[in-house]
Amino acid sequence: MDRDEGLTAVDNIVTQFNTYEDFLDSQITTVDLYYLEDEGLARQLVELGYRGTGEVVKREDFEARKAALEIARLAERTQKKTLTSAGKDLQDNFLKALAVREEDNRNGKVSTVIFIRDRNSHGQEISGYIDYAHRLKIEDFEVYFSGKRRLLPKPTDMSFYNWDSHTAVWNSTPNYQVIADNPEGLLFKYKRDRKILNVDPKVSPGDNSTRTPIQTELYFQAVIFDHISRRKT
Repeated sequence: MDRDEGLTAVDNIVTQFNTYEDFLDSQITTVDLYYLEDEGLARQLVELGYRGTGEVVKREDFEARKAALEIARLAERTQKKTLTSAGKDLQDNFLKALAVREEDNRNGKVSTVIFIRDRNSHGQEISGYIDYAHRLKIEDFEVYFSGKRRLLPKPTDMSFYNWDSHTAVWNSTPNYQVIADNPEGLLFKYKRDRKILNVDPKVSPGDNSTRTPIQTELYFQAVIFDHISRRKT
């Protein structure tokens, strides 16, 4: 048996059995147990190749191949997690900006806060701040990148304001703590490094943060804030 055939045989065994003990047990017959009267001894004899009804596989080979196949499976699953913006023909600057930031927000390299002001389906003017990374985790952005729906602030986002009903709502997220009682305006504290993000356009957004107004045909106004955490993980 050549090396490739040997690996194939081991792969078949590793795939079939969860543990090495399960594999050993499959090689033990009722006759073996009758004469040996000891399951542990029967397993040892199979492992050494003295008893058994099939392929002899060493424990270290079984466990090494099991680990290798699991790593390969996880890598394949990761590769299949295609970005929802991938392959989309994005025309508007806003969607292009989100697409550029999607991967980094998913893996935690960047934390993006999106400000949007526009009208909702009822014609009411609304505005709010959206934790992009959090929304990516709880929503399928396929509908936004494909143009089926527009991304709009919700009462469950970091902040939401309805200019017609004067309804104002603030919510902390897994990434940000909302500081709404600041006399100088709304602030967001990034929980990983505790840095403050200031969304006031008249001042600096804060350490390791940038403010980027987006020219878009989708909204009255759109601004993107990017924060890069310097905290070591």
